[in-house]
Amino acid sequence: MRLLRYAAAFAALLPTAALAQEAAPASETSVFVFNTLLLVFCGMIAMLAPAGFCLLEAGLARSRNAASTCLKSIAAAAVSGVMFWLIGYHLIYGVEAGGFLGQFAMWAPSDIDPVGSGVASSAEFFFRLAFAAMAASIVAGALAERVKFSAFIIFTAILTGLIYPIAASWEWGKGYLDADWKFIDVAGASLVHSVGGWAALSGALIAGPRRGKFHGRRVTPLPGSNLPLAAFGVFVLWVAWFGFNGGSQLAVGAIGDAIAVATIIVNTNMAAAGGVIAAIIMTSMIYKRVNLAIVLSGAIGGLVSISADPLSPAIWQAVLIGAMGGVIVTVGAPLLDRFKIDDLVGAAPAHLFCGIWGTLVVPWTNSDASILGQVVGVLTIGVFAFGMSALVWTALRFSIGVRVTAEQETQGLDLTELGVEAYPEFGKS
Repeated sequence: MRLLRYAAAFAALLPTAALAQEAAPASETSVFVFNTLLLVFCGMIAMLAPAGFCLLEAGLARSRNAASTCLKSIAAAAVSGVMFWLIGYHLIYGVEAGGFLGQFAMWAPSDIDPVGSGVASSAEFFFRLAFAAMAASIVAGALAERVKFSAFIIFTAILTGLIYPIAASWEWGKGYLDADWKFIDVAGASLVHSVGGWAALSGALIAGPRRGKFHGRRVTPLPGSNLPLAAFGVFVLWVAWFGFNGGSQLAVGAIGDAIAVATIIVNTNMAAAGGVIAAIIMTSMIYKRVNLAIVLSGAIGGLVSISADPLSPAIWQAVLIGAMGGVIVTVGAPLLDRFKIDDLVGAAPAHLFCGIWGTLVVPWTNSDASILGQVVGVLTIGVFAFGMSALVWTALRFSIGVRVTAEQETQGLDLTELGVEAYPEFGKS
């Protein structure tokens, strides 16, 4: 009988305990832990992006340049990480409110007040580092098969250490664009993708096209070596984007933040789907058959397009925003050819053009943004990124040189720069 009374008393306490647990706010410790885990996990997922770009670029490059493309991809990821540690981070987050230039200082972890900061400093640094690697990867693909390894590495160091961080500070560091224009770019449609696209476009203009690409007004296709590899690279990028966009919520320690992260990931996925479907329809209409390379770019275009504000749109809006990205890359690729601009992976249409589109469409779904503020942001970032990149590429051209020799380009950079072949058993193409 005594045992039964104890059991009844315990059962009577259960509803009260459960209600108390539901009503109690999350502890500061648990918020800190969950926020830190979000950025560490999303940072690791986002660091798949250099791998995805490596696969995409190696697949779209000709076989005689595939290994060289892989070298540039992994070197860019390493150099961008070091440069972001040395000066990039504090250039972004050391800027004064409304300012233009942050601090030139090396980053070091600081967790004196972990609860007050809400997240481990190393987790936040690691997550932000992945964006720098993304910007460098965009340039690597656009200029593949013709740019010297040394020139590319020097440019990558300047891009990820100076150009990208300064532009990002104007929004993410609460600088000029954020303070004066309420510019909104949550996950880097302009700050990362357009900056990388402007850098790639300026490099393509200064380096010139690959030999044999253009003959007068005729465009000669230079097919890639491995389309399945390129397709797999896009799938890897698709997953990496969940890290970039989902982690940009920066918190998951509260119910509202957790819901927001889930919403962002769904919208990101649906925008990519919209980009793919639009590219399939567009290429079927224009070329009378589906163009796989453009469809792959359509996925990336959709992902870039939703990155400026992946939380605010409803699902149908996310699909339409991504679909417009698919249309842009389909139209943008032949537009570059018309102007004899050789962009091996379509970086300018997918990252630059879609980055601009994604930034300008934010006021449609987010009432906190204004058309004027977004336009000013796009123009300011564009003038700075293109101007600085063109200056660096020009300096490299007249110093160490940007392009490999005609003989090296004909033989392929795998043999002339690395002394190996990516596919030795299949010969050269």
